[in-house]
Amino acid sequence: MPVITNIEDLRVLHQKRTPKMFYDYADSGSWTESTYRANESDFQKIKLRQRVAVNMVNRTTKTTMIGEEVTMPVALAPTGLTGMQCADGEILAAKAAEKFGVPFCLSTMSICSIEDVAEHTTKPFWFQLYVMKDRAFIERLIERARVAKCSALVLTLDLQILGQRHKDLKNGLSAPPKLTIPNILNMMTKPRWCLGMAMTQRRTFRNIVGHATGVGNMSSLSSWTAEQFDPGLNWGDVEWIKKRWGGKLIIKGILDEGDARLAADSGADALIVSNHGGRQLDGAISSIQALPGIVNAVGKDIEVWMDGGIRSGQDVLKAWALGARGTLIGRPFLYGLGAMGEAGVTKCLEIIHKELDITMAFTGHRDIQDVTKDILYPGTF
Repeated sequence: MPVITNIEDLRVLHQKRTPKMFYDYADSGSWTESTYRANESDFQKIKLRQRVAVNMVNRTTKTTMIGEEVTMPVALAPTGLTGMQCADGEILAAKAAEKFGVPFCLSTMSICSIEDVAEHTTKPFWFQLYVMKDRAFIERLIERARVAKCSALVLTLDLQILGQRHKDLKNGLSAPPKLTIPNILNMMTKPRWCLGMAMTQRRTFRNIVGHATGVGNMSSLSSWTAEQFDPGLNWGDVEWIKKRWGGKLIIKGILDEGDARLAADSGADALIVSNHGGRQLDGAISSIQALPGIVNAVGKDIEVWMDGGIRSGQDVLKAWALGARGTLIGRPFLYGLGAMGEAGVTKCLEIIHKELDITMAFTGHRDIQDVTKDILYPGTF
């Protein structure tokens, strides 16, 4: 087992142990991938102010996200096909998050179902909702999340149509993978992954198959999903969903200050500054660049979080300093999951927490609640 010291180490191990189509699905963006790259590189431009001779004893990174106590302002983002990075991936990630004390959010396009995750966890998790044309199916999904005692609904607004991701098309992405000669040869080099998949029955989109009308197998699922993402989605639909859910609502996919105001006016509890990890509009602004303007636009009317490009605890602290009261990580925990299963997700969280804690100390703070943008060098953000 190699010595794991940072998220990049997990990424390298993930790439070695996971079939190419699923690694590429996690680690790619749309079109030229310029926004995907900018999400990371724009964090690196922001510089920190080191302070010395400051009492660093009894540090804490604890805070709250929508009223829920968290070990640090980090949640595991909703990611599709997580159970293809590692067998039963959503269950393993949820268990790791619960033990560490951070929220886990399950995607509509997960391999493990809402019920699967609820059965294997004791703490309420969040459920992310895509809006489909089949509103009866959406109502049933919301009810299933309520029965599973999900503590928040995360409504994603930036996937009305699907951005083109070249690698997915070239790899022929599917769950489970089609048994073509190239896929079989590639999977033969991933014995750990194959053994895990052989020992589970969870290999398709279990939130959808058997639940959506007319979707009983993989062939019908493919045509259903191609037709179901709703390009007509609008703020009236947000109100419709809010009424049917009745609980805490988080809106994901905000990059524009005007949209941020609409999100705040909708009565949602939090919004997530996000460009879908650079997987939708290539050429869009990075999440960290968009963050300060959105924080200024909505003031204290709604909790502002962000995702996209976070690869370290330093990135979490920079986002906090610029006004984000929560962050979400997708790729980092997928790297850990594909590398080492549940232990890898735990390792990812440990790495980020340690980096956050130590960086906070070096900038002269013991409590994350006291951190402001004064820790950042002017002109670098």
